[in-house]
Amino acid sequence: MEYSKPLRSKFAPMWIDTHCHLDALEFSLSLTGVIAAAREKNVRAILLPTVRVADIQNVQLLVSQYSNEIPGLVYTLGIHPLYTDQAHESDLNLLEEKISKALSDPRFVGIGEIGLDYFVEGLDPRKQEYFFHAQLDLAQKFQLPVILHVRRSQDAILKALRRRKIPGGIAHAFNGSFQQAEQFIELGFKLGFGGAATYERALQIRRLIKELPLESIVTETDAPDIPPAWLKAENLTFNEPAFLPRIAKELATIRGVNDLEFASAVWRNTLQVLPRWSALSADNSSLNSAP
Repeated sequence: MEYSKPLRSKFAPMWIDTHCHLDALEFSLSLTGVIAAAREKNVRAILLPTVRVADIQNVQLLVSQYSNEIPGLVYTLGIHPLYTDQAHESDLNLLEEKISKALSDPRFVGIGEIGLDYFVEGLDPRKQEYFFHAQLDLAQKFQLPVILHVRRSQDAILKALRRRKIPGGIAHAFNGSFQQAEQFIELGFKLGFGGAATYERALQIRRLIKELPLESIVTETDAPDIPPAWLKAENLTFNEPAFLPRIAKELATIRGVNDLEFASAVWRNTLQVLPRWSALSADNSSLNSAP
């Protein structure tokens, strides 16, 4: 199959996945096929967040290798809260060095995935907080947006954000209250929604999608994680970016808008909050005609 030109149609929505771990082990034996499948479904842009300093080189090489297939393929750099137990203080110095060098790379768009996770047992909360606050300081220093992991930690994260001047970002896999959502929005953040909303019992997430301003919503898969409701029923092994259009169409239905309107809004919202991604889109002839 020929991949030299992106799929384009004025009638087909162009989708953007703001959170996808393409470097995950689950994709290691089939990544070329995963990328091809996403491209065939008109997933034109994907953000790959880093979770460990040790993964940075691999992430950068992956993005470089597949940027012709997915013209809007970008990455962020950070230490995920679930990996802070493995992290060392020296990792922060190395991360700062890598961020400084990556500023010359148009496919580097921010800091992440960072945050706090108060759901997983056995994690040292103090160590999580140490690395999270240090990375927020880097975001403030370089004036970069952040991709946030906010599982059962929304209030603590909001408190930390208010102490700094950070140019927004995305609260990934958002599942907080309506009031917490409003506070993130006031601080310049968009809220990421994906497969969790496809479950009928996810009443709170569905309410957020339905009632929050459309300008605050972005789409994601978190692939290979957060499987959509239909994954097991269709004997699929794990989530992947090619599933984003189907997920997003369900979100659009919940919202009560058509696919094209929803895709267009999500595209605008994402590029607004991640301006380096917007600059890449403006310089890329295969992206700047997106909805």
